[in-house]
Amino acid sequence: MRVLHTSDWHVGRTFHGRDLLGDQEAVLSGLADLVTEEQVDVVVVAGDLYDRAVPSGEAVQVCVRVLARIREAGAQLVITSGNHDSAPRVGAFAEFAAAGGLHLRTRIDRLHEPVLIDDEHGPVAFYGIPYLEPDPAKHALKASADAPGASAEIESRGHAVVLTEAMNRIRADLDDRPQGTRSVVLAHAFVTGGESSESERTIAVGGVEQVPGSVFDGADYVALGHLHGQQTLAEHVRYSGSPLAYSFSEARQRKSVWLVDLGADGLAEVRRRELPVPRRLTTIEGELVELLENPEHADAEDCYVSATLTDEVRPLEAMRRLQERFPHAVHLEWRPATGKATAPLRYAEIVRGRDDNSLAARFVEDCRGAEPTDSERALIDEALHAVIAEGPE
Repeated sequence: MRVLHTSDWHVGRTFHGRDLLGDQEAVLSGLADLVTEEQVDVVVVAGDLYDRAVPSGEAVQVCVRVLARIREAGAQLVITSGNHDSAPRVGAFAEFAAAGGLHLRTRIDRLHEPVLIDDEHGPVAFYGIPYLEPDPAKHALKASADAPGASAEIESRGHAVVLTEAMNRIRADLDDRPQGTRSVVLAHAFVTGGESSESERTIAVGGVEQVPGSVFDGADYVALGHLHGQQTLAEHVRYSGSPLAYSFSEARQRKSVWLVDLGADGLAEVRRRELPVPRRLTTIEGELVELLENPEHADAEDCYVSATLTDEVRPLEAMRRLQERFPHAVHLEWRPATGKATAPLRYAEIVRGRDDNSLAARFVEDCRGAEPTDSERALIDEALHAVIAEGPE
């Protein structure tokens, strides 16, 4: 059996205010071509199908079209919910969807019930562990204490505790199945040894968010979601990463998916397949004039750009001017070489003994890194006089 491991689609996400739905649909629809080319049997999505609990109608329609294309290409789908998703919404109509080859595993009380898909060697059990928020998950697990392998008490807090309980139930179910039944576990978690980026939402509870990889012992393959960079924690424990970059910290990542082959005795081979990049990300740094005129930055003109300006004085209308050359510039920082922008401000000392004019002038200086010009001081003076003349309401 050949499995395509993906996760963290985050359909509906924006990038510094830019709509990504078109890019997301293009990349994700390409998975259908990969299904056909590689003769994939099952596509798994290990959480965060959407970027928010209540996705927009447009995001839902993109998902519907993408999933339909993958299904038409011949693969079944197994999907779990992540920390960005609403499990009840993602899992709606799960029983009806399963009849068409779309298996939605979002219920905590049924995480030990696998999706069984056969190949020439027998059944493969796909267990979907939805994202387990520790306290609500603990109560849901206690409410289903009659499940195989369930613990009598689940008292401690943290992700490791609830994931351990979940895997105990999965292992107990697997032990009751015919010998030779292979298993794939989908889980949305931060596993120790993984490397995070800036675009993941923290799942820390009480300061503890990581879980040891040993929690997943017993599975033939563990398809992880949550971290956006593709990573291998063990031969059978991997993150696929997100299909698109969602922060500039991911600029150097090559977005990919894993092709997982299961043989008669379990995991046989895992291969990496890179995904297309709709628009590259890049960072540039320097004084504004240099960034606008230097031909060495020509390659950045069609990229999403994060710019760091090193001018001693904050340039006026910097983003507008940058976008004249770099139309996809979306992020801007001012970091002068002298460090003026990062100097700590002691509010009580700054305002002590100053009149309104000097406070306003100091505000301009702090924002721009330079004292206001004579014409700017005149404007400040005029504005303050107008406020005083208007009087209190």
